[in-house]
Amino acid sequence: MNREPNKEWNRNRMTTARPGPSGLPPKPDAKPNVADRTAPTARQSGFKQRLKALNKKRTWLWLGGTLLLSGLILTSAAALWIRTLDISKLEHPLPEPTLIMDRGGKPASQLSSSRIIPVPIEQIPLELRNAVIAVEDQRFYEHAGIDLWSIGRALLRDLRSGSLQEGGSTLTQQLAKNMFLQSDKTLSRKLKEAGYALKINLTYSKDEILELYLNSIYFGEGRWGVEGAAQEYFAKPVQELTLEESALIAALPKAPTAYSPAKHKDKALERRNLVLRLMKEQQFISEAAYNEATAKPIMLKQNSQESLKGKFPSYVDYVIQEAADLYGFTEEQVLTSGLRIYTELDPQVQQAMQEVYANDSLFPESKPDQLMQSGGVILDHRTGGIRAMVGARGPQVYRGFNHATQLRRQPGSSFKPLAVYGPALERGYNASSPLYDGELNIAGYQPRDWDGRTRGQVTLQEALLRSWNIPAVWLLNEIGIDAGIDFVRRSGIALPQADRSLSIALGGLSEGVSPLQMAQAYSAIANLGVLQPAHVIVKVTTKDGLPLVEAQPQPAKVTQPAVAYSLTLLLQEVVKSGGGQAAALGRPAAGKSGTTQLPATKEFADIGTSGSKDAWFVGYTPELTAAIWLGYDQTDRNHYLTTSGGAVPATLFREVMGRALRDTPAVPFPVPLDYTQRNPVPASEPQQQERDQGKPEKGKKNNTDIREWIKNKGKKNHD
Repeated sequence: MNREPNKEWNRNRMTTARPGPSGLPPKPDAKPNVADRTAPTARQSGFKQRLKALNKKRTWLWLGGTLLLSGLILTSAAALWIRTLDISKLEHPLPEPTLIMDRGGKPASQLSSSRIIPVPIEQIPLELRNAVIAVEDQRFYEHAGIDLWSIGRALLRDLRSGSLQEGGSTLTQQLAKNMFLQSDKTLSRKLKEAGYALKINLTYSKDEILELYLNSIYFGEGRWGVEGAAQEYFAKPVQELTLEESALIAALPKAPTAYSPAKHKDKALERRNLVLRLMKEQQFISEAAYNEATAKPIMLKQNSQESLKGKFPSYVDYVIQEAADLYGFTEEQVLTSGLRIYTELDPQVQQAMQEVYANDSLFPESKPDQLMQSGGVILDHRTGGIRAMVGARGPQVYRGFNHATQLRRQPGSSFKPLAVYGPALERGYNASSPLYDGELNIAGYQPRDWDGRTRGQVTLQEALLRSWNIPAVWLLNEIGIDAGIDFVRRSGIALPQADRSLSIALGGLSEGVSPLQMAQAYSAIANLGVLQPAHVIVKVTTKDGLPLVEAQPQPAKVTQPAVAYSLTLLLQEVVKSGGGQAAALGRPAAGKSGTTQLPATKEFADIGTSGSKDAWFVGYTPELTAAIWLGYDQTDRNHYLTTSGGAVPATLFREVMGRALRDTPAVPFPVPLDYTQRNPVPASEPQQQERDQGKPEKGKKNNTDIREWIKNKGKKNHD
C-alpha cells in the first residue's frame, strides 16, 4: 500500500494547528510557531503581574509580621525587665530627723541618717510646685513618665552636636536618676532611667511623684529637698515662701552651683525671671503677678539659728546608747523615726564644758603623734540627770570612742573615799581617828606613801588630806576588804572577784572605771547617801507628742546621811587645804584627786616616779557632781603624763564648774538632821578634832591600840 501521501499529510498535521471549535483555543497537540512562543498573550502578562504583586504583598506582610512579632517580643521583654526593676526604696517614707531636747524642752541637737527634711506635698506652696513643672517638665501631668516629644527634640540636638549633652528628662526620670542611678551620660543609663520612670509612673500618682521629687532633689549649698533650700536661702519653712522665692528655688535644680544666689546673684536673677516667664506663658500666674515678681530683687536671709545637726556629739552618742540599752530602740529607729527625745542636757553646763575642752592652754602639751585625751561628765546628784558630757579632745566623729562613758582606767586615790573612808565612817571612825603610817607588809603587799616617807601615825583626816597610801591600806585591812567592796557596790560600781584585795584601797582595779561611774558614785555622797541613777533620757515621744517611754529611775540608799555629810566635810578640806586646792571655786566644793603610776615594767624603769599613766579629779558642789580623767589612749615610754590628778584635772574641774555655776548663787552643803542630832552645836573642823581627840567610839582605834599594832608589825590577818 502506497503510504506516501499519508506521511505528507501527517507531516502537515504536525506543523499546522488544527482549528478547534469556534471560540476555543487550539488543541494541545497544535504546535505554536516561533512568533507565538516569543510574544505572550495579554492574559499571560496580566497573570504574571498579579503574581508579582502577590509576592510583593507577601514580602511586606512577612516583613510586617516579623517586625510586629519582634516588637511584641521586645515589648514583652521590656515589660518583664521593667517589672524586675526594684523601686521599693520609694515605698519607705523619707527618714525624719530626731530632735534631742534639752532639760528646758527646747531642741538642742538633731539626729538624722539623711540629708533631707521631708515635707508633705500639702505643705509645699502651689506656686512652687507650678514653678518646678513650668521650668522642668511642662507636660508632667500628661505623659507616662517619659516624654517622647522632649526626648525626640533632645536626641535631634544630640545628633547634631555629636554628643549626649541634652537632657529631655522628665521629673520622673530625674527622680529615678537621683534615687537609683549614677549621673553618667551614657545610652545605657538613659535606657535604665526611662525604665525606672515608667515603673514609677505605673506605681505612684503624679502628686506622689512630685512630692518625692521635691523632697529629694539637690538645690545647692549642701541642701537637698525644698525644705532645706527654703531654710538655706530664706531662713523660713517652705510653706511660707512667696512667688518670687518659689521661682528662685525652682530655678536651681538645673545647675545649682552656676545659679546659686549666694555666689552668682546675677545669673540666679536671670534664671528666676525665666521661670516666672514660663509660669506666665503656661498660665500658672497672671501678667500682673509676673510683673510684680520680676520687679523684686533677690533678698537672701541667712538663718541666724545655729544648725542643730551634729551638736554635742558625746552627749548625743550616749543618748543613742541609753535609748538602746534601757528602752530597746535600735539605732535606725532613733535616726529615722522623727522622735523627740527629752533629756537632762543643760545647755549652759554643756557649753561651759566644751569651752574648757576647746582651750588647749588648759591641757599639757601633747606629743606630735598622739593627742593627750580626756573625758568628763557632770550630773545633778539630786536627780541623777547628766547635765553635760565631753568624751574626747580634738575632732570628734559620729559614734566615736567616748572617754566619759566607755573608758576603763584605774582611778587611783580618788577611789579611797569609796573603798576605805566611807565604810570606815560607817563603822564609827571619824576625822580625828588615828591611823597607822609606818612600814607595812600584809601578806606580801607593801604599799608606799607617794613621798617615800612614813610618819608613824596620822589622823584619818590628815591621811585623806595628804593622800597617804599606807594609812588607807592599813584602815581597809582593819575594817575588812568586804566592807570596802560592799560600799563600792552600793555606790554603783560592781567589782569582779579579782579585785578582792587590799589594792582597791589605792584604786588598783583589774578592769578600771569610767568617769561616769565615778561621778555617779560620788553623787551619792553629795546627795546625803542616796544614789540617783545617772541617766540622760527623761522621756521619748513621737513628733506629734505621743509618749513612748518615760524614765523612772529608782533611787538607792548607799549610806546614812550623817556618814555622807561627814565624808563631804573631809573632802571639802581636801579642796581647801589638801591635794585638791587647784579645784577650789571660791564657793563650797568637795573632791578628791587620783593618780596612777606607770606599770612597773622594764619599759618604764628609767622613768621612775616622775611619770604617771592616769590622772583624775572627782568632786562636787551642793548643785553638781563632776568627774574628769586625763591620759593617753596608748601609754608607752614616749607617751605618759608628767602631771597629777591634783594639778590639771583639778584645774579642769575648777574651770568647768566655775563656768557652769557662774549665774548660780553659792549655797552651803545641806546638813542632815541625823548629823545635827549627833552634833548639836556644829563646830569648825579643828574644834571638832579637839573634842573628838582620844574619845574613840565603837570600832575606832585609840593611840594605845596603834602602838600595840605597831609592836605586832601588822601581823594581823586581813580576811
